[in-house]
Amino acid sequence: MTAAALRTARSHRFARSGRTVALVVLGLAAVAGFVMLTATGAHAAGVVQPTAPTTPTPPASGDFSVSVNGPDGTPSSAVVTLIGITLLSVAPALMLMMTSFTKIFVVLAMTRNALALQSIPPNQVLAGLALFLSLFVMAPVIGHINDDALQPYLAGHLDFAQAVEVGTKPLRTFMLHQTREEDVALITRAAGQANPKDMADVPMTTVIPAFIISELRSAFIIGFVIFVPFLVIDLVVSAALMSMGMMMLPPVMISLPFKILLFVLVDGWGLIIKSLIESYQVVH
Repeated sequence: MTAAALRTARSHRFARSGRTVALVVLGLAAVAGFVMLTATGAHAAGVVQPTAPTTPTPPASGDFSVSVNGPDGTPSSAVVTLIGITLLSVAPALMLMMTSFTKIFVVLAMTRNALALQSIPPNQVLAGLALFLSLFVMAPVIGHINDDALQPYLAGHLDFAQAVEVGTKPLRTFMLHQTREEDVALITRAAGQANPKDMADVPMTTVIPAFIISELRSAFIIGFVIFVPFLVIDLVVSAALMSMGMMMLPPVMISLPFKILLFVLVDGWGLIIKSLIESYQVVH
């Protein structure tokens, strides 16, 4: 084959190769264009149009309430437990200010002092005796509170505020029966309040201190009556010792046995306890 023929054949191969490359490039361009068109359509179909804003809802009402009762209307056990713990924590103050405990304890303590016994009976014994005597005196009042306020509250017939209002009425009546009008007027003037038209209009903040003052006054009167006979014994013993020239001998050592003997012979404890109980008017 001549050189001219070789050149001609080589040029034909190059030409065919160029056409093949051109066809491949055109095919790839067509495929790329189709893919781009498809992706653009899918993107356009997937766009979510924005929605109009919703109308704002009005705020909730300002009423707020908490129920402490159970499903059946009775107070829950947690609330009853909380009230019980609270009452136990304030029980000493309630006992001192709103019951007969203060008067009874003061009278018993003054009786011990009148006998010249400094620590016999001990304070614990006197406090225990005063406690149980107070429970005996306050039994009608406690019964009214239990029947009229506590049991209806536990049964769900009264709410807490109503139970407190109903429960304080028997206690208030008891204190007013033992309180002098002069003491009520004293506390009313001290508080700068107007004089009430009736004892039923006196607030509890005035009744409680007036009741305590009246109880202390009654206790001191009873204590004075108890002191008088023992004071007479001391005077008689002192005069006897002076007449015998036994001035160095303490009269208390001689008079103490006579005081105890007199107290036992007249049944002193029984008389004092009976007088204390009868000094309270039973409120029905």
